[in-house]
Amino acid sequence: MKKLINTPESVLEDALAGVAAAHPELAVDVPNRVITRAVRPAAPKVALVSGGGSGHEPLHGGFVGPGMLDAACPGEVFTSPVPDQVLTAARAVDSGAGVLLVVKNYTGDVMNFRLAAELAAEEGIEVRTVLVDDDVAVEDSTWTAGRRGTGATVLVEKIAGALAERGAPLAEVAAVGEKVNAASRSFAVALTAATVPAAGKPGFELPEDEIEVGVGIHGEPGRRREKLRPARELAAEVVDTVLADHDLTAGDQVIALVNGLGGTPLLELYIVFGEVAALLAERGVTIARSLVGNFVTSLDMAGFSLTLTKADAGLLELWDAPVATPALHRS
Repeated sequence: MKKLINTPESVLEDALAGVAAAHPELAVDVPNRVITRAVRPAAPKVALVSGGGSGHEPLHGGFVGPGMLDAACPGEVFTSPVPDQVLTAARAVDSGAGVLLVVKNYTGDVMNFRLAAELAAEEGIEVRTVLVDDDVAVEDSTWTAGRRGTGATVLVEKIAGALAERGAPLAEVAAVGEKVNAASRSFAVALTAATVPAAGKPGFELPEDEIEVGVGIHGEPGRRREKLRPARELAAEVVDTVLADHDLTAGDQVIALVNGLGGTPLLELYIVFGEVAALLAERGVTIARSLVGNFVTSLDMAGFSLTLTKADAGLLELWDAPVATPALHRS
């Protein structure tokens, strides 16, 4: 294992110290493992809090800032944040307008965020939760009941964050987050496994000429293994799989995210996006907005995921709203 780390035990603390040094616009509470905006909004607003295991950067800490999250809670690598951590974040950012928790559908995340929400409610903090479950690869697994939450998390955080920034009440912000999740489907292909620093070896064995189709962001098994094929063929399978589970028809518009899993060059991601764009055009589906790059990674896993979100004018307007975070900027 070759990693740019000090020790496997100090990976998270060392990374958070780096985030603090690189981004003075963020306040990083290393002992409590909470990242918030350094400058709170002047007027009360709904606060967005999200989090999950580390190793998926820039999710979630990279999306803290005006127009997206108010706080993020990074757990240990591939491990959910604990309830006290989430509660600390909610307390830090609640301004009286309520807190929206954006939670990926993984058993540990769901359980710990639910407990934190109950504790926050006991303290008088109004809390709502949006559960993200966009991955069509598997319905249930050892990690989740129902679908897994993956790339759509970025879109939920961006669009709900924009509405919260406008001063909308908690119920409306939660409703738009649920709308984005319902309009989103994702699917991933892995070329290599990720290596967790504490484990020191790849999470699963994958022969050099084989790929995992439908893999989860922690390396959870997908639908099957098969031989590596050209990007055009992989893109076609991913598009077909997503559309088979979506209600998209000719004339619809989408926000398309081609997301790198951490170990794939941007050059290759753009090759995939070009193929995806051509395939959607053949079906009469218009890509209204796009993102290409590493947004929901799995450490050093090579591969990509595709997320398609059906978008109306209202969602596009919120998508286009200004945002200022370490990983996503728009003025």
